[in-house]
This record gives sequence, structure tokens and C-alpha cells, in this order.
Amino acid sequence: MKKYAVVIERGPNNLSAYVPDLPGCITTGKTVEEIERNIREAIELHLEGLTEDGESIPEPTTLALEIEVPFAA
Repeated sequence: MKKYAVVIERGPNNLSAYVPDLPGCITTGKTVEEIERNIREAIELHLEGLTEDGESIPEPTTLALEIEVPFAA
């Protein structure tokens, strides 16, 4: 089992997500829960497509952290 980092970005009307280690693997949704379901399906389909095309499955290399910093404006 592989574990890929997923980046979620907030847009004006929805959320979008992508997988840095799988170029082209993206999705959108209204909630984080919807994004999680959608990106899981997108990753599975993406990996199936790579396998069907005889390409290798990329190893996960991206790490994501949330860093909280004090900032007074």
C-alpha cells in the first residue's frame, strides 16, 4: 500500500485537490469529505491507467506539513 500526499486548495466556490506525485491526478468538491472520496477514486483510477499503459507506479516522495506561526498584523 502506498500513501500519497494530497494538497487541498480553497477556491471561491469550491475546493480542489491534487496529488503532487501523480501529475494530472486532480478533483474538486464542496467539502473536505467529498474531496477525500473523490481524490481516493481519482488516485485509484490514475494508478490503474498507469498500470494498463505499462508505466511504473511512482513512489510517493512528497511530504506535507502544516506549520503554525505567530503573526500580528
